[in-house]
Amino acid sequence: MATFSPFNAVIPSPERASDVASLPYDVMSNKEALDMVRGNPLSFVRVTRSEVDLPADVSPYSRIVYQQARENYISLKETVPMPKDSVSAFYVYQLEMNGRRQTGVAACAAVDEYDDNVIKKHEKTRQQKEDDRTQHILTVGAQTGPVFLTYRDTDDVREIVRKVRETPPLFSFVAEDGVTHSVWRVERFHTQPLEDAFAAVPCFYIADGHHRAASASRARAACRAKNQGHTGKEDYNFFLAVAFPATELTILPYNRVVSGLNGYGPDALLQDIGHRADIGPASTPEPKEAGVVHMYLNGQWWRVAFPAPDPDLTAAEKLDASILQNTILHPLLGINDPRINDRIDFIGGIRGTRELEERVDAGDADIAFSMYPTTVEQLMAISDAGDIMPPKSTWFEPKLRDGLLVHDI
Repeated sequence: MATFSPFNAVIPSPERASDVASLPYDVMSNKEALDMVRGNPLSFVRVTRSEVDLPADVSPYSRIVYQQARENYISLKETVPMPKDSVSAFYVYQLEMNGRRQTGVAACAAVDEYDDNVIKKHEKTRQQKEDDRTQHILTVGAQTGPVFLTYRDTDDVREIVRKVRETPPLFSFVAEDGVTHSVWRVERFHTQPLEDAFAAVPCFYIADGHHRAASASRARAACRAKNQGHTGKEDYNFFLAVAFPATELTILPYNRVVSGLNGYGPDALLQDIGHRADIGPASTPEPKEAGVVHMYLNGQWWRVAFPAPDPDLTAAEKLDASILQNTILHPLLGINDPRINDRIDFIGGIRGTRELEERVDAGDADIAFSMYPTTVEQLMAISDAGDIMPPKSTWFEPKLRDGLLVHDI
């Protein structure tokens, strides 16, 4: 069963919450990060991407970057201010986008349960990104952004969250992208019932934030090695997370663009794809069903319908992203490992298909693939099987904001 514990959050003053809140560190380019801090010295980007305060030629993995992050965190806690809550509490975190709400509970999950796979994964992590966030946690002394978890809905959690939402929030604001972020502190008389309700949840699933969770585990190992009096109850044994019921989540597609056609001309490539799938002109850039990918090539959208997958394949192998990889990207376009091949790039669905067209039309890429979104049910089935999704199979929207709830370790 899952452990989900209240904690003493570091929280910005309500009137400054909108200034502090920032997108996750890994969904923005360097230029976008710089734009976010320009004119807003309180942006939490100055902690999560502290290279924005350093010369452009400084490596983002330099020791000075992590030290700058620590200095910026200490400074923001004083100037915002961002005091540590005197009460150990759960927090309800609600996001509203285009009239749709998803409401989660922010708390601390157990590193032991991540290590023991009670918190289930579906994605491989990259060493460099793990190294980066592990060093960030250890140097700053805090987990600065939450891991996004999901779980199969329970009536007990839902009812407590409903009662909490009937009270005034700590703060509520509309971010620049139109998403409303609201946070409530769960009062003491709801704390134990909520902890008990989560204890009945068999497991959590990582929806987004595999590198944050893996880095929290590595940071715990480093802290434990230095602590001769380790008890297992120290703050570093837990990591910041927000858990949402699965039925409230929406997954957008994660699209692909590829540079170079691996020696093919457009007509020859279309012919060879036609030997492997049913291909014809597409009426829209977005596919309307699973098993179909829309492809932008030479100024035109094409509908590529794959044959029904072999029933003996695993759930991960049946994903459209896997079929695309094994049918076209690897054998025809030469993308043998999309995790490390620099000819492929991934475009979150929130950016729309127009960006795919622009990238190809501008010559930044030669071909684009518009995907049908993976479902939450597929994510959970693959995680239950202990399997791994292809990279960049899911794009969750809206995004949690960093800086609204921070966990000091």
